[in-house]
This record gives sequence, structure tokens and C-alpha cells, in this order.
Amino acid sequence: MKESGLWRASAPLVLASKSAARQALLRSAGIPFEALAADIDERALQRELASAQAEKIAAHLARAKALAVSSRRPDRLVVGADQTLEFEGLTLTKPRDHQEARAQLARFSEKTHRLHSALSVARASRVLFEASSCATLTCRKLSADFIELYLAAAGPSVLSSVGAYQFEGLGIHLFSRMEGDQATILGLPLLDLLAFLRREGSLAT
Repeated sequence: MKESGLWRASAPLVLASKSAARQALLRSAGIPFEALAADIDERALQRELASAQAEKIAAHLARAKALAVSSRRPDRLVVGADQTLEFEGLTLTKPRDHQEARAQLARFSEKTHRLHSALSVARASRVLFEASSCATLTCRKLSADFIELYLAAAGPSVLSSVGAYQFEGLGIHLFSRMEGDQATILGLPLLDLLAFLRREGSLAT
């Protein structure tokens, strides 16, 4: 991995996620990292938190991921991140199949939803820092024909992201307006993370 020369820690960051989008964000910022899956049951945790607000669910899951991986890498700085989608008072999850993806997209047509992204940083199974941010996205009018074309073009990737889209890819075609930064939309409050890493001494100031 090409690094920026700004990294000051003796070991790379550990990202408790296999998310390609989150990895790309760290890579573009020149942050050396090792990616490890947290291997937690996200759906079970979400069911336990069914009555909680979307942003609180994202924060809880980010913390659970960071702590799960920190227990395996106690000497390293571990970042967990999660994202929830709030739509009409409901917290939506990743679609289980293309039928559910189709239904979610049809509901989004000409409406606005919010993405809540959260991060948690841990070392030695202790949380050191947490942050969250929110982005608001408005879908354009989505015809049934377009939704079918989109699902066919995007393929299995629609099942890997909340809302059945990846904003950094074909998902951009769904929207007419966005408010918020790109990193939040991609699932990692990057500016907050960089500020913490500078204070912590892992990044040059």
C-alpha cells in the first residue's frame, strides 16, 4: 500500500471491516491499515436494538465491531464503523434478496432518507474515541423499468449495502440531491477519525 508519509504510529491501523468503500477511504488518505472482519451477528444486535434511534444503532454496532477485533489485536489501534439508514421513521437494513431491494428502491422514489455513520476506536478492549455524522439523500423519480435495469446492472452488490445501493458506483444514478460529505455517505466519519489520530499521535500534525 502506498502511504502518505504522514503516519507516525509503529504499526498500521486495524479496520474492523471488510467494506471496500471504507478501505478505499483510508487508502486515499494514505493511512496504512489491516482489514479484519469483526464476525459479529449484526442482524441479531439490530433486533435487540429495534426500538433505538438509527444513529444509536450505528454507534452500538461500530463499538461492537471495534471491541470484537480489539480482543484479537489488543496491542493495536482498532477502528470499527457502521452505517444505518433512516427512512420515514424506520431503520432499514441491507436487503435480503433482490425482491426486497426492489421494494426498498420503489419506496425511495422522490423521497429523502438519512444515512447515519458512526465509528469507534479501541485499544486493548477499551473504547478510546467515538463519533458519528449524518448525510441526507433525495432520490429522483425511479420508474419500475429503471429499477429493473439498475438491479440487473448492479447485480449482487445491491445486497451488500443498506438501501440497495453503493453511492460510489451505479447507485449515484438514483439521486437528485445530497447533503453531507462523501465519507459519511460511504460509511466512515473520516474527518473525525483523522482528527483523533492526530491528537493521539498516530498522524503528523
